[in-house]
This record gives sequence, C-alpha cells and structure tokens, in this order.
Amino acid sequence: MKGAHLSFDEAVASFPVELRGGKPQGAPHTPWQLLEHLRIAQWDILDFSRNPQYREMKWPDDYWPETEAPPDAAAWDHSVRQFRQDLKAMEDLIADPRVDLTARIPHGTGQTLLREALLVADHNSYHLGQLVFVRKMLEAPAP
Repeated sequence: MKGAHLSFDEAVASFPVELRGGKPQGAPHTPWQLLEHLRIAQWDILDFSRNPQYREMKWPDDYWPETEAPPDAAAWDHSVRQFRQDLKAMEDLIADPRVDLTARIPHGTGQTLLREALLVADHNSYHLGQLVFVRKMLEAPAP
C-alpha cells in the first residue's frame, strides 16, 4: 500500500471466488457489484474525457451489473483487466504534456480533464474502501 489508500490490485488480489457474489447482512452491494460498478463508472468518465461523440449513460441502471454474482471466474478476471486498462488510459491521458488539464472539455458543460481525473480518483477510492470492507465482513467468522 502506498500512502493512505490501498491500490486496486491490492484490493482484488486473491479475492476468493466463493465470496465474489456474497452480500453480508445489511450491505447494499456484493464484491461483484462493486467491482463492476468501479469498472463501468471509470470507463464512462474516461469515455466522456476523450470522446467528442460521448453519449450519457442512464443513472443508476447503466452503472451497476444486473446480477449479484459474476457468471463465472472469467467475468471477474475480465472486469479486473478492463479496469486496469482503462485506468492506464486515463493516466496516459492526463500525463500527456500536450493536454491542458484546466481547459473545458469541448463537448461538456464546463468540466475539465483535471476535474474528471479527480473524480476517477475519488470515486475509485470510495468504492475500493467498500470492497475491502465487504470482503472483511464476508471473511469474518460467524458469531
């Protein structure tokens, strides 16, 4: 872990297959739902940040998976890989010295790339914390 937050890779490392669709009592989401939400929301922010033909998604329906559990281990692995790829693409976008981070995004309503980068960081941090907490609750021995 670097700094105050753990990384995405640390949060998903060796995540037990049998816990990926589990929901502790009182929890609003399963690990699968959180992972997919992280992936979808990050992709949406990336798409908005770089695509002049961006089409707004419907909240909340388009931002959460339909199922509580992944259909199989391959779906979880795909989501993890896609999250990493999209995060790298966002990092590359904001690291490009030709990009003005404070310029308004032409197809937006006043947003800047800096705002979108901070949104990704904030959103990911929030939901990674939830993912770790849900995992701890699922791994805790029954009372």
